[in-house]
Amino acid sequence: MLEDLTFREKPLSSDMQILLNEYPREAWEGHPNFKNATRQWLGAHQMFRRLSEIVRGDTEQYLDKKVEAEKYASRLSVYGSRLVGNLHGHHGWEDYEFFPELSSADQRFDSGLEILEKDHEVLDTVLDRFTKSANSSIQMLQMDEAGARDFVGEVHEASEAVEKLLARHLVDEEELAVPIIIHHKLRG
Repeated sequence: MLEDLTFREKPLSSDMQILLNEYPREAWEGHPNFKNATRQWLGAHQMFRRLSEIVRGDTEQYLDKKVEAEKYASRLSVYGSRLVGNLHGHHGWEDYEFFPELSSADQRFDSGLEILEKDHEVLDTVLDRFTKSANSSIQMLQMDEAGARDFVGEVHEASEAVEKLLARHLVDEEELAVPIIIHHKLRG
C-alpha cells in the first residue's frame, strides 16, 4: 500500500544544526526567548505523537483480538479523525505562515525548511491512504467483520508509516525551528 513512498530516514545535515549547537534542546525551556507560543507548538507535536501511537496501538489490539470490533471502530473514528485533521491543519499553517517567518528571519536554513515541506507532502499522501483505509475498515466492521481484517491491516500499515514519518520529521522540525526562534527572538 505504501511501497511507492520514500521516507526520509537521515536527520538534517550538520549545516542545519549550527544554531542547535548554540541552543541545545535541554536549554530551550529555561531560555528567556523561549515563549509560550513555542511551547504550544511543541505541545502540538507531542499530541501528534500520542495520537499516532493510540491509533497504531488500538489497531494492534483489534488485530490481536483483544478488543471488540465496535469499540475499535469507534476509537478509530475518533482518534483517527483527530490525528488527520490536526496534522493537516498544523502543517498547512507551518507551510504557509510559520516556515516563511523562519525563512525571513534566517535564510541560511531555507534548504532545511524545504526538506520539511517535502516531508509534509509525503505525510499528506500517507494520511490520505490512512483515511481511505480507516473509512473502509469502519464500514466493513459494521457490515462484515471477517472481511474487514484486510482493511484493518492497511490501517495498521498506514499508522506505522505515520509514526515513522513523524519520528524523524518532528525532531528535525523542532531542532531547526526552535533555535531560530530563540536566536532571533521570534514568536514572543
